[in-house]
Order: sequence, then structure tokens, then C-alpha cells
Amino acid sequence: MTSVSIVGGSGYTGGELLRILLFHPDCSVKQVTSERFAGKFVHNTHPNLRKSTRLKFCTISELEPCDVLFLCLPHGQSMDRIDDFRKLAPKIIDSSADFRLKSTSLYERYYGREHGRTDLLERFVYGLPERHRESIRSAELVASPGCNATATILALSPLHRRDLIETAVVEVKAGSSEGGNAASDASHHPERSGAVRSYKPTGHRHVAEMIQELPGPAIHFSATSIEMVRGILATCHVFLKEDVSEKDVWKIYREDYSDEPFIRIVKERSGIYRYPEPKLLAGTNYCDIGFERESGSDRLVVISAIDNLMKGAAGQSVQSFNLMLGIDETTGLEFPGLHPI
Repeated sequence: MTSVSIVGGSGYTGGELLRILLFHPDCSVKQVTSERFAGKFVHNTHPNLRKSTRLKFCTISELEPCDVLFLCLPHGQSMDRIDDFRKLAPKIIDSSADFRLKSTSLYERYYGREHGRTDLLERFVYGLPERHRESIRSAELVASPGCNATATILALSPLHRRDLIETAVVEVKAGSSEGGNAASDASHHPERSGAVRSYKPTGHRHVAEMIQELPGPAIHFSATSIEMVRGILATCHVFLKEDVSEKDVWKIYREDYSDEPFIRIVKERSGIYRYPEPKLLAGTNYCDIGFERESGSDRLVVISAIDNLMKGAAGQSVQSFNLMLGIDETTGLEFPGLHPI
């Protein structure tokens, strides 16, 4: 049985990690940290876990050695304490952006500061299993991707691999949990309710990951916050280099993703769920991808949907954890979602 601990377990990602790992057949949760809630039961912060665990939060200074350490700290904190964490566990999975990027210039451009541990950037594997599965299997250090980057990269990767993208314009509609559980003016109910708010029309930090993973074509990205708690819907307007038929697009995505356990191609001829819908993915680790070719133009619209807290965060971290342990990749992640919801 693999012992695991979660650093920064009071946030939404930490809570989802705890929910999954408590019922994971191959691990036992040893400790969960929160500086703010130390000494209190974790179910006080994550009420869905009542009667599932009697664990209490501890401080980081109280951490004991374990087999795998999950880091769910705010950006900038993992790199500051990484040496201490590495003394506690031989394997680390970091959910922050601290070690996702290999390029220091990209990091400085999108995060506005110098990276404090450039010596470790090459040691961390970018934790997107659909692109780096074999590297994750042998990794000791994994950096889980950002949620918007995950939805976009998975949507565009098959086309990028075949050098079919001239330009891509991506618009993401995101649920409020993407902003974390810290209250702000933007999350105040009278300000948030009913909002369709463009919060990052240019310069989103996750673009750096897209540049790293999909080098070459221009990717123009915007993000809009909508009245939804969980979920991301990425609408990718792809302008193609070649005249590719919709039948050919089917073949491309099936070739790349037919054996992927957490990617589903969604394209129906009728019904209200003809294309990916984030609502159906709440609590799941799936990424649903659909598409439509525009007749008479060079535009292909690719649509992807994920739960930002699962495939965009905690679920994807557990997927990497399974690969690192050499067990079935889907272990603990089999939940198919709910309908209706």
C-alpha cells in the first residue's frame, strides 16, 4: 500500500484529491496539510467527506515521510520549499505552475518573475499522460498541467502532430471554481451571479504551456468566466493549412485517441448533446472532444470539455500517480458522471 500525503489540502484541488485517494485501492492517505485549518477535521472544509475520514489537517512542519507527496500550493510556493518536500518523499506530483515550463523566458514572460529553481525544470515531467505517458511512468517529479492548457492541448494535439494548423483562435468558457476558493470582489454573489465576464482576453498564463507543447502555429487564447461552478468548454477555431474533409478529421482523432481511456469523441447527428458539454463531466476525469468542418472555408471548429478540478487538476494528478506506480491508469477514476445534473 502506497502512503500519500497532500500539501495544501484545504482548496478545491486538494479536496478533490482527497476524495479520490480515500477510495483508491492502492494507497492510504497519511496526512493533509493546511496552515489555516491545522487541527481541524478535513470534513469541516470538505463537507462531502463526512463519515469518509476522520483525518485532521496538520501544518507543513508536521509532515512525516511518505511514498508520494501531492503539492496543491499557490503558484510560487512549491519552488520555494521543494528541497524540504523532496526529503519527505521520493515521488512528487505538483499541481501548481512552478515546474510546468522548461523555458525560463516563457516563465518570466507569463508569470512576471524569475524562476527560483531553474536547476529542476528539466527534472519535472509535464503530467499530460496523452502526450508524455512513458516519461511519467519512470518519473520521480511530475508537474500537472493547467486546466485551460489541458483542454486546449488535447483538442489541438492530433492536428498539430500532422502539421495541419495554420492558426488557432481558442475561446474558453470557465466555471467559477477555476479561480480557487479564496473569496474576492469578483466572486461576491451579486457581482458573479449571471455574469458572462471576459477576464483574460489576452496574455493568459496557460498560453505558455500551449506554446511549449504545441510549438509552431500561432495560438490566440481568450478566457471568459460564466455562471457555472465546475467545467471548461474550449471552442477552438482552427484555420487549416490543407483542405481536410470531416471524414479525414474523424480518422485523425480516432487514430490518436481511440485507445485513450479518458478521451471520448463526441459528435452526434441529433439530440441536445451533439457536442461536448461540461455539465456531463462534473466529477469525472474525461475530456470530451467534438468538431465540425465549415463548408467553403479553411476553418475547423474543435470543441473540448473537461471538469477543471478533475482532468484539469486532481484527476489528472491521480492519473499520473497511477502511471508512476505501474498500476492501471484508470484506478480510482472510473466515475462516469451524472445525468441529469
